[in-house]
Amino acid sequence: MAGTAQAFDSAAALLGAVGRDLGVTDWLTVSQARINTFADATGDHQWIHVDPERAASGPFGACVAHGYLTLSLANLFLPQLVQFQRLKMGLNYGCEKVRFPAPVVVNARIRGQGQITAAEALPNGGVQLVVRITVQIEGSDKPGCVVDTISRLYFE
Repeated sequence: MAGTAQAFDSAAALLGAVGRDLGVTDWLTVSQARINTFADATGDHQWIHVDPERAASGPFGACVAHGYLTLSLANLFLPQLVQFQRLKMGLNYGCEKVRFPAPVVVNARIRGQGQITAAEALPNGGVQLVVRITVQIEGSDKPGCVVDTISRLYFE
């Protein structure tokens, strides 16, 4: 079972947490409906994602989630791993080192695993935080995505 999100209430607390394992989230099943909704939102209707009959004879034997759908789930997983108390403002600053080592096949169960890999004080009193999210696929040795998320956080 997934643990509770770890809470931080200051830039100093984050600066002292580099290297900390944040645990894992709950499992999420990647349904064909979620894949289709993402295809509609992005205009990417490639058959490998949205045509189950054709995808059955394709390289993965079924439809697969878009890589960017898998990446976007970091936004779902991050607050399940880490939460901020006394936060005035938080900004998504970007991502680094995005990789998609393995496909996420339709109906696969995935979860996020997090680790604080860097924290740097900002000149205006904030902190830039890097959390590596590894999207694990149940039963697979390889993850579906690994991304270093970058946030800028400002505390009271």
